[in-house]
Amino acid sequence: MFVSAEPHILHADLDAFYASVEQRDNPALRGRPVIVGGGVVLAASYEAKAFGVRTAIGGREALRLCPQAVVVPARFDAYLAASKAVFGIFRNTTPNVEGISIDEAFLDVRGVRRISGNPRAIAEQLRRDVREQVGLPITVGIARTKFLAKVASAVGKPDGLLEVPTDSELEFLHPLPVERLWGVGKVTSRRLRERGITTVGDLAALGEPVLTSMLGNGAGRHLYALAMARDPRRVQTGRRRRSIGSQHALGRGPTSSEDLEAIVVGIIDRVSKRLRKAGRRCRTVVLRLRFGDFTRATRSHTLRHPTSHTETLRAVAQELLRAAMPMLAERGCTLVGISLSNLDNESTAQLELPLDSQPRPEIDCAIDALRERFGAGVLTRAVLIGRQPRPQVPLLPD
Repeated sequence: MFVSAEPHILHADLDAFYASVEQRDNPALRGRPVIVGGGVVLAASYEAKAFGVRTAIGGREALRLCPQAVVVPARFDAYLAASKAVFGIFRNTTPNVEGISIDEAFLDVRGVRRISGNPRAIAEQLRRDVREQVGLPITVGIARTKFLAKVASAVGKPDGLLEVPTDSELEFLHPLPVERLWGVGKVTSRRLRERGITTVGDLAALGEPVLTSMLGNGAGRHLYALAMARDPRRVQTGRRRRSIGSQHALGRGPTSSEDLEAIVVGIIDRVSKRLRKAGRRCRTVVLRLRFGDFTRATRSHTLRHPTSHTETLRAVAQELLRAAMPMLAERGCTLVGISLSNLDNESTAQLELPLDSQPRPEIDCAIDALRERFGAGVLTRAVLIGRQPRPQVPLLPD
């Protein structure tokens, strides 16, 4: 596969996204350590990170590390609005945008050089546009490959711009910690460091045969290729979303089964609405859980026929949760997530017989229209009254 010999891929990543939105919207928070989320840290400003506060740690531990931090509740509607505005700037920069999450994307700028200048000039303008139009800091990495561009943005943070010249790729990459390689998690990191392999250069020096014997054929070849700056993947645009999901972070304290079921109901309400808005149906419901020790589990159920009917999806999700309750009672729960996958287009769905047994979409559509016009709180399920479950945000803006 042909890969351009010059840096042309941008990885744009908003800095401490949730916390930056809070500091943007409340001038009193600027320059101060900010923690978003109380029970579990959803985001931390760089001022808080300087004290060791990190995403997903408990709120109590975060305040022990940084007692002077300001804790604010999450405002996911504000984050989603900011994300949509930033992605609009991405698409005004180049049509070749691949969203990775709500706050980061890859951009291929080869096709706009004659109009907008070289990749560095394009990245500088993009950063100015995001700062001036949305009021947020963003870091951009520029490189020949997606992997190097993402590493460059991570090294360039916060609020920076870093380009990796083609003739200096290994010089840039090899001194970095081995954990910078995609695929080196805690277990692989520990195995490598036990053998004295601490940098990307150390790993590259082992050679592919040694790595495959140590880590297996797939992992060994993958990591050696990345360590030698080989990554043939292109920026992929126009891909339809393969799943639609949302998650709810909880505190470290106990959560009742009734509260967990209410959280699942709230998530299903939200993601089923997004499913219908996108003109899709799903066949598979996936329940994702994170326990008190931060280990995870996944449970799923695949329906015979695709659907976007809220009650059908709710029943499946609640059954998955009930089956997992013994684990939750024993190990505690710090996060619940639901994703809908195996998506089909609404227009291609085949009707089942008998036709009068089909879920009727009129109620779902009427509720969607009311919430779209008057806000999400205009209609609330009885099980959610008084609980006020936190609204959730998608991984990518719709």
